[in-house]
Amino acid sequence: MRNTDVVIVGGGFAGSLAAAMLGNADVAAILVDPHAVYPEDFRCEKLDGAQVEILRKTGLAEAVLRATTPDRESWVARFGCVVDRRPGDQHGIFYAPLVNTLRGQIPKDVTQIFSKATALATGADRQRVTLSNGEEISARLIVLANGLNVGLRNMLGLSSELLSECHSISIGFDAKPMGRREFAFPALTYYADRTSDRAALLTLFPIGTIMRANLFVYRAANDPWLRQFVAAPREILVALMPGLRKLMGDFEIAGPVKIRPVDLYATRNYRRDGIVLVGDAFATSCPAAGTGARKALTDVERLCNVHIPGWLATPGMGAEKIAAFYDDPVKQDCDKFSLEKAFALRSFSVDPGLRWRAHRWAKFLAQYAIGTLRRRRERLTSGVGPQPSVPAATRAET
Repeated sequence: MRNTDVVIVGGGFAGSLAAAMLGNADVAAILVDPHAVYPEDFRCEKLDGAQVEILRKTGLAEAVLRATTPDRESWVARFGCVVDRRPGDQHGIFYAPLVNTLRGQIPKDVTQIFSKATALATGADRQRVTLSNGEEISARLIVLANGLNVGLRNMLGLSSELLSECHSISIGFDAKPMGRREFAFPALTYYADRTSDRAALLTLFPIGTIMRANLFVYRAANDPWLRQFVAAPREILVALMPGLRKLMGDFEIAGPVKIRPVDLYATRNYRRDGIVLVGDAFATSCPAAGTGARKALTDVERLCNVHIPGWLATPGMGAEKIAAFYDDPVKQDCDKFSLEKAFALRSFSVDPGLRWRAHRWAKFLAQYAIGTLRRRRERLTSGVGPQPSVPAATRAET
């Protein structure tokens, strides 16, 4: 029987972040995950400015940002027209390197056990985790960060409420320019033209020397359109967003196309003795809305910086103590924002009603106005004459 203060079950983004933070705070902790090196997984592939600000509160931002690729500038477009070129604040990184970078920041005195947790037993004072290798761990607190795996939650009697089945589908691939070394844009966010296409947006951003693309659509998981996209991704993408060729020129899609349907659900009956849930183990988020990493970062930052030190300073680990984390106003605001944005973006993208049609045009015109003001300020600063929204070189290639 191993003994510790905190055992973290699950070594993905949230779990590895928690292990590094607790280890740096000299909290006795053990991380349990089946993988010594986290495997490739199609999940979060970039961090935005708001997420980086939360990451800085964990003390791990410097190490993570060294492993990312900044986008420098991001073009925003719709109907084949660039409406803004905003300063870049996004940092591209594939999910497995992101997790493994965090793993590299876990201090040596945090034990990492590469095995699967098969059973949990919780109480007001001590908790027990049974592993597939036969070992057992006794801890004051269990941090459950095992993502979409519901087996352990079901074992404890925790239930899941399905909020939106196949709420969105994420599609990932690499885009490569043909006949030239690089695209005209450093990064691009392109909003879908028609609600009938049931698409939200396409975002292109650099990861190393690769131009990575994430496309977000709202379709059934068995929709034949998805098979058509895998079979002929370039042709289907151009048909979906005709104005894209004006910005991308001639291009090809290299490597495999990855597809990930996402259900929105929330765990219920989670106020229990001795165990706290973070990240997707507590509730999922919509990748199209870009709030998943923010939600996981907020959970772990509040838990490790604010709540766990206070919990360990006093006896017991009852549900009434752990409730402070779930009632944390910062966490609650983040959870509410994540859920509301998921449903709002879906309606914004696919609802043909007058209200959402007006909302789409208002957003488009606001982005155009902001972009126009930004270009005017840049011209005044640089003394350069007016510049077209789409560079002449790019228009000539189409």
